[in-house]
Amino acid sequence: MKNLIILLEKQQSSLDSLANLLESELHLISSRDAEALTKVLNNKTQVLDEIADTDRAIETAFEKTEGAEDDDKVEELLKAIRNAVSQCKFRTEINQKAVEQGQLRLEHLRSLLLETRAKETMTYDKGGKPRGGSSKKGISA
Repeated sequence: MKNLIILLEKQQSSLDSLANLLESELHLISSRDAEALTKVLNNKTQVLDEIADTDRAIETAFEKTEGAEDDDKVEELLKAIRNAVSQCKFRTEINQKAVEQGQLRLEHLRSLLLETRAKETMTYDKGGKPRGGSSKKGISA
C-alpha cells in the first residue's frame, strides 16, 4: 500500500509540473517566442511520458493492493489527481484555442499581404481593362 501511495504522490507532482508547463506554454504562445516554446514542448513531452509510465505502475500497484487498509489516503490522492487532470485538460483547451486564434491572425495577415501585393502589380491594358503584372517593360539591348 505504501508503494501505491508513493506512486500516487509522484503522479500528483508530475501533474502539477504539467500544469505549470501548460501555463508557461500559453504565455509563450501569446508572446510568439518560438525557441522558448520549443523547449517547453520538449519538457512537456518528457512529463507526459513520465505520467504515462507512472500510470502503468499505479495500475500494477492497485492490482496488488486491493482491499488494503489505507483507503482514505488513497481516495484523497485519487481525488486530487482527478482534479489536477481536469485542470490540465482545461489549460490544454485554452492553449489550443490560443494557437487556433494565432493561426487565424496569421492567415488574415497573409491574405492582406497578398491582396496588397496584387494591388501593387495591377495594370491596365490599352482597352482600359485591369490586368495583373508589372507595367514596366523588360529592357532589351
